[in-house]
Amino acid sequence: MEQKDLQRIKQQFSIIGNNAQLNRDIEIAVQVALTDLSVLITGESGVGKEHFPKIIHQYSARKHGPYFAINCGAIPEGTIDSELFGHEKGAFTDAKSERKGYFEIADGGTLFLDEVGELPLSTQARLLRVLETGEFIRMGSSLVQKTNVRVVAATNLNIPKAIEEGRFREDLYYRLNTIEIKVPALRERKEDIPLLFRKFVVDFADRYRMPAIRLTDEATEMLKSYYWQGNVRQLKNVAEQISLIESRREITADILSQYLPNHQMYKGLAIVERSNQQSVPMEELKMLYNMMGMMKREMDMLKEQLANLQQQDPTTNIPEEIVEWEPKKKVLDIDEVAVVADEEAETPVVEKTADLKLSNLERDTIQKALLKNGGNRKATAVELGLSERTLYRKIKDYGL
Repeated sequence: MEQKDLQRIKQQFSIIGNNAQLNRDIEIAVQVALTDLSVLITGESGVGKEHFPKIIHQYSARKHGPYFAINCGAIPEGTIDSELFGHEKGAFTDAKSERKGYFEIADGGTLFLDEVGELPLSTQARLLRVLETGEFIRMGSSLVQKTNVRVVAATNLNIPKAIEEGRFREDLYYRLNTIEIKVPALRERKEDIPLLFRKFVVDFADRYRMPAIRLTDEATEMLKSYYWQGNVRQLKNVAEQISLIESRREITADILSQYLPNHQMYKGLAIVERSNQQSVPMEELKMLYNMMGMMKREMDMLKEQLANLQQQDPTTNIPEEIVEWEPKKKVLDIDEVAVVADEEAETPVVEKTADLKLSNLERDTIQKALLKNGGNRKATAVELGLSERTLYRKIKDYGL
């Protein structure tokens, strides 16, 4: 694809960056659009996976047909079948009239199934039938209907691991994964981070009618070296916060660090992620980082409260271990969680111990977050960086 065509597509779909992998993903999306093959888009939450089904739809023969984006992780398990395939009147208690599902109303168009890894197994079986035969049945009906829909799916889950755990059908995975587009994480696009940040701050300056902020060279380097767990979505959020809150328009590294949670601790996470020997899922490690951030905030609050007490009563004694407490720069010792494979062995030497400790830490993290958020599962899921359905499953698994 010529550079001018690539830039035109980026401008059309508001994609910013010149990363080689990102450019290759756009080229694949345009090429596969000419076919009716199923496409699976993979990548972490917040990387911008939603752009690619739009490209595929717009450059396909279906561009004049309907396009719907469905977040499978946000629809309750009890209603997902009705949303996708429709239902007849009386199919269930609240079914007071018949309803068409997305596969029926999107006939001739494209369906984007975001967070497809969160679908219940029963729904996965129905989806597989549609993909293979183009047939579906409304809930409460025995009439087989036909549909001509192009499906593009996306997930941030490790699907092979979900298959091993019995949470995702292997046959559905291979049916969806005819073509895979892997969207790079923001930390893998370091050269694009300043470009994205500059675009966001200019947009917010126009929206809020204020001068755009600018970063010092040191702050720019900090921005590029940060882990960006939430990827582009998190970068945009930080840009908006700084634009609104800071009165100074020149942002130094010290100011920027206040908006980057655990920026010191996250330095070590990229190193752990790049290690070919570690087998601990990154979702688990990220949750542990979130837990350490929570612990640090709670300790800081405790130190502040004790300091206030000491001002009121100079005889108040603050334990030395609290005064000097700081989180370790390295999240966890390698012997605790990073499973190092013995070069002469076929399996990790500490895998069982690490899995047990990770499970205990994960359970404690979820329990603490639920208490902090007053039992609000949606808020807890956001804080832990999980989908609501994943959080529900973990709550059930741990008996919380």
